[in-house]
Amino acid sequence: MAERYARGHPFPHIVIDDFLPETHARFLADKFPGPESQVWLDYRKRPLHQYGKLGPGGSSRFDHLDPEFRMALAEFNNSNFLAFLEALTGIPKLIPDPYFKGGGIHQIVAGGILDVHTDFNHYEQLDLYRRLNVLIYLTEDWQEGFGGELELWDRAPSEQGKPVKLIPPVFNRFVVFGTNKTTFHGHPNPWRGPDGLCRRSIALYYYTAQPELGVIYDKKTDFQGVAKHEVKAD
Repeated sequence: MAERYARGHPFPHIVIDDFLPETHARFLADKFPGPESQVWLDYRKRPLHQYGKLGPGGSSRFDHLDPEFRMALAEFNNSNFLAFLEALTGIPKLIPDPYFKGGGIHQIVAGGILDVHTDFNHYEQLDLYRRLNVLIYLTEDWQEGFGGELELWDRAPSEQGKPVKLIPPVFNRFVVFGTNKTTFHGHPNPWRGPDGLCRRSIALYYYTAQPELGVIYDKKTDFQGVAKHEVKAD
């Protein structure tokens, strides 16, 4: 699979279906917090480029999670999973984030979007350099027309970039991709699942102590303006 990852277009990535054993995926789905949970930050106070996106912001709010689910998230920071990612991607000496800054879990409610963007890649708190994004989708019964596909773009929209790969967020689908200031991605296509069904994912980020040569690093998420929720005047 390492060769598949390296040849991924428009940037190194891989998609693996049925990634976890079914019992493990079901465990995570059953323990996943609902949209009413106190773990989530208020998405209405977030930038409108990510309208409808629920996230905890980091592990400081994980006390609101089911204790077994919280322990399961920590398993993705263990040595076995790191060794797997290193072999898959060819990136040595990966470092997990015990604070789950910006990640851990995400949930998109009705109408939610995530504008095309590149991620912050200098982790100032730990002075680390972001190298990988890992997503495990836990969306139940995704169907065409629900929207929310992860889009991988070949370049910035301002440079006539376009999405060259669309990845539906189907249940137990694993996606890993290298991340830097040229890996444009998002889901500008709004989530249109039926009432009560949210787009759910585990989101994990991995770092190295040294920067990759020739790569620009900063602490900004660079939204591109492809999608933005407009607030209607009263």
